[in-house]
Amino acid sequence: MTSPPEPIVLLGGGGHCHACIDVVEAEGRFTIAGILDPALTPGAQVLGYPVLGDDAEIPGLRDRQLAFLITIGQIRSAQRRAALFAELSRLGGRLPVIVSPRAHLSRHATVADGTILLHGAVVNAGAAIGANAIINSLALVEHDALVGSHCHIATGAIVNGGAVVEDGCLVGSGAVIREGVHIGAGSLVGAGVTVLRNLPAGSLVRAPPAPGG
Repeated sequence: MTSPPEPIVLLGGGGHCHACIDVVEAEGRFTIAGILDPALTPGAQVLGYPVLGDDAEIPGLRDRQLAFLITIGQIRSAQRRAALFAELSRLGGRLPVIVSPRAHLSRHATVADGTILLHGAVVNAGAAIGANAIINSLALVEHDALVGSHCHIATGAIVNGGAVVEDGCLVGSGAVIREGVHIGAGSLVGAGVTVLRNLPAGSLVRAPPAPGG
């Protein structure tokens, strides 16, 4: 007998939340109980789901044994996502891995708590993904690559075999990390950039402007 979907609360009600809602609905393991976002009015709705309030509601929801997913996007910094993850972990909140049925997660790969694989994402054999990461739509994490916690591998980005992306990094849309390259913690690789050499922690690499731009 199939177990009924479990309730889950989403933290953050912006654009990334919209994409996550679609994945949670498609996966079918959870039913969305509501959304926490201090920028939204309690009682408002996000794609038909109620806004329950702000982060002050987390302890009470945790006491009700609800699961959580952090649905705040990550562009410039992982700080807010990482802080929420730390607080939920401190409170004993459950942060499941969410995998779109249209993604491929190798049974020979590992993914830590709170990470989401969106539609079309591929995580191949021997790869390891840390906690609270976003592997966004159509992103590829190749064999034996390591992606740290609180990272965002954005839409269509490629992390090639054996590469290492340390904690708190953003690999922008369409960026390519060459095989075996090491990206230091907290780095930001801009959209469309190809990284061929190791980067120290805190690096910022952007594509050059187009001619005449």
